[in-house]
Amino acid sequence: MSAPPRSTSLSDSSSELEQLESTGSWDEALDWFKLEVQHPGSRSVLHHANYKFLLEAERVIVGGHGVVLINTDEAGTLIVTNFRLIFLSEETENIVALGTIPLATIEKFSKMVVKNQPAPRQSEKTPSQRLLQVIGRDMRIIVFGFRPKTQLRRAIYDGILRCTKPSRLWDLYAFSCGPSKFTNANPKVRLLNECFRLLGKGFCSASIDMIDKGSYTLSNELWRISNVNSNYIMCPSYPFALIVPKSISDEELVHASSFRSKGRLPVVSWCHPGTGAVLARSSQPLVGLMMNMRSNTDEKLVAALCSQPDGYKKGRRKLYIADARPRKNALANVAMGGGSESPSHYFQSEVVFFGIDNIHAMRESLFRLRDYLDTHGSTSSDGTLSLLRHGGWTWGGGNLSSMSASVATLGDSGWLIHVQSVLAGSAWIAARVALESASVLVHCSDGWDRTSQLISLANLLLDPYYRTCTGFQALIEKDWLAFGHPFEERMGMPTVSGSSDTSLDLSRQSSVGSFPSSPMRQSSGSSAPQAPSSSHAQNQYSPIFLQWIDCVSQLLRMYPFAFEFSSAFLVDLLDSVLSCRFGNFFCNSEKERQLAGVSESCGCLWAYLAGLRSSEGRSHVHYNLFYSPLKHNGPLLPPAAALAPTLWPQFHLRWACPSEAQAGELEAQCRNMSLKFSELQKAKEGAEKKAEETTNAMEWLSAELQNEKRLSSNAMTLAKRANKECAAIKRAIQSLGCKVHFAGGDTPVDIETNPMGMTKRESDLSISISVVADDVVSDNPLGGVCDAICPLRSRDGGCRWPEAGCAQSCSQFIGVKANYDAIDSLSIYETYFDSREGK
Repeated sequence: MSAPPRSTSLSDSSSELEQLESTGSWDEALDWFKLEVQHPGSRSVLHHANYKFLLEAERVIVGGHGVVLINTDEAGTLIVTNFRLIFLSEETENIVALGTIPLATIEKFSKMVVKNQPAPRQSEKTPSQRLLQVIGRDMRIIVFGFRPKTQLRRAIYDGILRCTKPSRLWDLYAFSCGPSKFTNANPKVRLLNECFRLLGKGFCSASIDMIDKGSYTLSNELWRISNVNSNYIMCPSYPFALIVPKSISDEELVHASSFRSKGRLPVVSWCHPGTGAVLARSSQPLVGLMMNMRSNTDEKLVAALCSQPDGYKKGRRKLYIADARPRKNALANVAMGGGSESPSHYFQSEVVFFGIDNIHAMRESLFRLRDYLDTHGSTSSDGTLSLLRHGGWTWGGGNLSSMSASVATLGDSGWLIHVQSVLAGSAWIAARVALESASVLVHCSDGWDRTSQLISLANLLLDPYYRTCTGFQALIEKDWLAFGHPFEERMGMPTVSGSSDTSLDLSRQSSVGSFPSSPMRQSSGSSAPQAPSSSHAQNQYSPIFLQWIDCVSQLLRMYPFAFEFSSAFLVDLLDSVLSCRFGNFFCNSEKERQLAGVSESCGCLWAYLAGLRSSEGRSHVHYNLFYSPLKHNGPLLPPAAALAPTLWPQFHLRWACPSEAQAGELEAQCRNMSLKFSELQKAKEGAEKKAEETTNAMEWLSAELQNEKRLSSNAMTLAKRANKECAAIKRAIQSLGCKVHFAGGDTPVDIETNPMGMTKRESDLSISISVVADDVVSDNPLGGVCDAICPLRSRDGGCRWPEAGCAQSCSQFIGVKANYDAIDSLSIYETYFDSREGK
């Protein structure tokens, strides 16, 4: 690697970019961007970059400026971290969603060299474009353009190569990040709680202690929970707890498992709470080359699936054995010892073949669909609109054959046909259980791909609980994770052992080569030679779970009121699974995840999604705005005519046709209207509350006003009475030749000048009487009056206030407790004048 040139900032390169755009070519300036690259394996840092967008424990591996996103013809900065490939817009410095993809989501990537067509009057020695094509499992194809004679493309390529396919599972970003705030509760506890619910024992709560002691073997009338596989010896790909017929012993279960491929014997996935009909799953039977091998234990176990509760009087229950494979494929498996059941060996049973293709057909179908979307989308990987691609009109303009050819290409992909087959099979299974009260045993070859699709969709159609957010999580954990769908192989993740197995080597090899372009894009220039493609039989990657989520989105479209979650929830769930940011979907089985310590070492996807929903409550985009649980509180049984799938716009079209992918725009507008209505409702409730508070305040004030009026009336009455009493006291005291002053508090008030003043402070009213003459004799006739009315006189005639002026005959004091009525009733004037006249 040559010496790296110096780095420049985004602002420095922006003006140069504008100059290049004005000249019409970004291939002419050799110093359009500068790159700082360190030795491979060391960390290359963009010192001026803003790292606020990085997630926890996410670190930059390599990056550089001046990269062009060919899909949108946008310049920016390309960064490789230990988790994502990030493209930042040079104009806004924001993350561009189309150019940002988790490394685990990348299926293939390759370097390409495309020769530009020389323009008129220009030399034929036009520099070639250095491109990097990135193909994602989420239906996008991204192409980045780099300046020639620089090493940025090689540095980015090497960084992706080192981080995309680590040799060990523990090198994934999820282990570097750790559980963080998305702590993963024990998945075994959640699975056991679901088993309790299916048996009608929902009041029981599972715990780690219960699992450790093996005390979870509860049962009802027909079924029981067995711990025969608690150590995963009987079947390594099955969960630790199995729901089996109550009449079958654990020893019989072990014996029956030997007759089924991978030891995946028939077990119950769901049971009807009323009729007792069940959905069961297994793998193919090992009937041998001559198709004459039988197992009495297996036949007894399958027959026990038709058990009926006591009092059920409809005769023996019928059993359907649903083989997901085409009949010819089932017969072909006989050469490997497999095959299908014979109805004559299984009493009152009927074998039905659904004709669903294998994982290889699904993989090739998705590839064709992705290429179709990129070719005919409005934003494709060759950087031009489909309307103007290659100088002609793809749609209209008299070129109707092109339009017909593109529609035929969509049909040739076969993706919608496969989705329809899975939907039809699931609807048929659900109808047999709901309408006939029959039991259904579902299997394919190994019982973990097509079986998981059919059995989980049938569960979804039959049980409204699985159509809620919590129930949907329980359904995925039960029928996909616990029953051993091989996510590691189907998604191309590294193995637990860290060894380089065949599938991993092939995935790494295919990522180095270039992806074959569509015929229309090949005409635009020559690309680098392709690497040999992987073997069809050995490549185990297949979008089985993606296809199942697509089927769920089709049901959500058909029954918009039946699901609590929205299409946006499904997209975020699928993106999170493909990104490998969380550990829930690592490995191939529950046993492998337990051995790897995934739940303790990685964050939990369910906790992450629950946190998103709780951030905005019921108004979050993950909730279905139209959900009405009472409208569809029973099974969903779509007729055959309704099972006509379409492309899932929110997922399939979001990259190739972003403007046309707004199928949820109406829902978004309704959500906004609902939010506004909710805000108005809250405002209305607030206004009504304020009005009620105002009314209550007015009533309280009115009551206070009435009380004040009563107090005022009483005060006036007391004032008049006090005036009368004061006048009587005044007349009585003045007749003695004394001066009278009424004191209210600290301010003396002359009763003659302001007789009403005393009413202002009746509680402080005191009467002070001063005697004009000091030589008052002790036998004053007033003394008898004083003795009679003084409140301070004791019963024996003594004075309880000897220091008072009245006791010293210098003055007399009568407090506010004086008996004014008694004073007023005295005939003072008559006594005084009579005595004067007598003398």
